[in-house]
Amino acid sequence: MSHLQNLLLDTLLGTKHVESAALIKLQERSLSVASPGFSVMPSDVRTLVNGFAKNPLQTRREGLYFKEKDYKCVRADDYSLYAKNENTGVVVVKTHLYLLVATYTEGMYPSVCVEATEKLGEYLRRKGN
Repeated sequence: MSHLQNLLLDTLLGTKHVESAALIKLQERSLSVASPGFSVMPSDVRTLVNGFAKNPLQTRREGLYFKEKDYKCVRADDYSLYAKNENTGVVVVKTHLYLLVATYTEGMYPSVCVEATEKLGEYLRRKGN
């Protein structure tokens, strides 16, 4: 298991408020690592990368289509996208090299998912990733 995958498992899934997580390489627009059982299709990678390429206001208005679900965008800025669909959601944090993706489901606290994902994103940015 890679160092990055260990980071995902320990810092995100370890909270018990992140269902699945992945790191997407921004430059290559490809999946780098993911938690076991979490597959991110190329179309989902494009959606997330394009979410940051657009004007944040446009992303907030349009929302995201991720993992075959429409998500209402509740935050979009230069470094973060938060979107929800009923009791599930996706949190995406941009670093220099990656998009850090975390999902939560019913029964999990979105605020814990957001905090853990943002902290890992900040750590990766400080490390130059």
